[in-house]
Amino acid sequence: MLELGNYQPKQKIVTNSFIIRKIMAADAAMDYAAVMSSVDAIKAQRGGTWPNGNDTLEENSIDLAWHQRDFECQYSFAYVVTSLDGTEELGCVYFYPPGHPMNSAEGKLPNNTDAVVNLWVTQKAFDKKFYNELYRFVEGWLKEWPFRNPFISNSLKPSD
Repeated sequence: MLELGNYQPKQKIVTNSFIIRKIMAADAAMDYAAVMSSVDAIKAQRGGTWPNGNDTLEENSIDLAWHQRDFECQYSFAYVVTSLDGTEELGCVYFYPPGHPMNSAEGKLPNNTDAVVNLWVTQKAFDKKFYNELYRFVEGWLKEWPFRNPFISNSLKPSD
């Protein structure tokens, strides 16, 4: 479980170019399309073995319901990143406690890490250079959270 003290994670943030909000089970179809269109891009950004490209919509629905419940219990936090009109998924951002099975950071956590963050964008968004924008946004957003030693575990770091 992440140590949040009195901090209340935002449910939704609207920027000039995207919306980031709590992921919900109802997002399953949009999320599934985004993930399946970008399997190799996601692996290259995050590292690890997910996604494997063989998941079903039903499995994705279960996964998103689990993420939603974890958010509500304040165990971990999964966010979907969408276009401003909310019709296109651009990616996702995850905040996990160290040791969480989904954090994709096995064996590479610095000492005293108290939160593991990772993110991904679709191939289409990546091609439009959105990965750097989202990564930099997350770096700034992390300053609002109460973590002392957060770690962005992505294999791909932003280019300047």
